Amino acid sequence: MQEEIINRVANSKLITIDIEDLYPKGERVTFDISPWLLEGIVLKETDFRKAVDAHDWSQYKDTFVALHCSTDAIIPGWAYLLLSVHLAPFAKKVVIGNINLLETILFSEILNTLDLTTYQNKTVIIKGCAEKSIPENAYIMLASRLQPITQKIMYGEACSAVPLYRKK
Repeated sequence: MQEEIINRVANSKLITIDIEDLYPKGERVTFDISPWLLEGIVLKETDFRKAVDAHDWSQYKDTFVALHCSTDAIIPGWAYLLLSVHLAPFAKKVVIGNINLLETILFSEILNTLDLTTYQNKTVIIKGCAEKSIPENAYIMLASRLQPITQKIMYGEACSAVPLYRKK
């Protein structure tokens, strides 16, 4: 007679949080302003404003935009603000920086408003593997929000989780 195989993971009180489930939908776009600069390094206001006015901003509808300059030009603060004003009616979010910074800011906003009452005094596993690009800071932000309320925090998969924190 064969013994029944019991799935102890499925029967446990572990709660898994897959941070990838929180990933906001929408295309990520980088917008390099260097082509709008004289020789890629000097911002001439009249030329810059002409380029801004002539640009089709509607192409950024429902995207997340990271503004940057790929050259070592010194960009006045108003230039990025001007671009953000033009992007505002179309883009979901605009930041100055790279895609990783954009993702970090998106996850910061999501995690800071996430209702964590479900995890009160529970054992939580923060799922580690993701197919999407999740910034490492997002995992740290989630763990720091969970630490004051959970009993235990682990990282990875239920079958091989790494313990991170246990309430004393």
